[in-house]
Amino acid sequence: MRTMVSMDTIQIEITNACPRNCANCTRFVNHTPKPYMMDFETFKQAVDSMVGYPKMTGVMGGEPLLHPEFEKMCNYLHSKIPPRQTGLWTCLPPKKEHYRDVIVETFGNIFINDHTRDDIMHHPFLVSAEEIKDLDRWVKWIMIDSCWAQLSWSASINPHGAFFCEIAAALSMLLNRNVKDGWKVEPGWWIRTPKDFTGQMEKYCMLCGGAMPLKKRVSTSIKDEISPLMLERIKKYSPKVKRGEYDISNCVLCQDDSPMATYKDPRYREAIAARYGLYTMENEDHFLTPYLSKSWKGGNKNASKDEIDQNNSV
Repeated sequence: MRTMVSMDTIQIEITNACPRNCANCTRFVNHTPKPYMMDFETFKQAVDSMVGYPKMTGVMGGEPLLHPEFEKMCNYLHSKIPPRQTGLWTCLPPKKEHYRDVIVETFGNIFINDHTRDDIMHHPFLVSAEEIKDLDRWVKWIMIDSCWAQLSWSASINPHGAFFCEIAAALSMLLNRNVKDGWKVEPGWWIRTPKDFTGQMEKYCMLCGGAMPLKKRVSTSIKDEISPLMLERIKKYSPKVKRGEYDISNCVLCQDDSPMATYKDPRYREAIAARYGLYTMENEDHFLTPYLSKSWKGGNKNASKDEIDQNNSV
């Protein structure tokens, strides 16, 4: 397990609304009866708690641009944390192009993925570790202690509070919809170390499949893979389950080495950015910084190669 100050980013997750319906979504989009929208006061509290964090503060969803107060939130974030330490995770959805200026002003880093490629793979987090066959419980805990998701992704803040792991945060929103069981969001909450994670780990890690070697699924396939007991937990209220957009897992281990991050192909991300009249350049931290293209005429949903090249030369 990593400390939170050693992570690249801590996320503020302002909504789980999303225009996509990906298979095995890490935020369990379409499994809650109604998407949440973080209220502005909670967002302010989250931002204030991150002042002094030495790495990046991210804004994420779902799709954060769907939040009705997105621009207001950007303005507050910009007043508290410099752009070089802020990041936006987005698919840049249609009809939100008017946010391009505030995006560039607020965020020194942008992470773009519209989940339209059929080679983007998603891990089945809704296959609970507790249901995996042929592994003793103590072996599972050894694997959880070196979980790739916690070692490479982020801690998170959502309406339920602060969490050591973004998947634990998402599971809280899914399984404990009316219980705010995260840590109190206050200055310095992120100073905690792994010995302080025990309560959240005991509550959520055995419900998560992240640390288990399991078969990934193409994200564009829509259907989630869900273990039987997890299905029982969510079937009464999950719209996605009610629509039959799932398969029941056999809970058998599978070493799947197919890459998950093919979306990092620069041409793919440049084409998405061009729809907003944006281009990106690698910064000193080896992330991408967004810039406005002066040549953009607005609303181009199918940017050509020449247009992308022109954007990048501005």
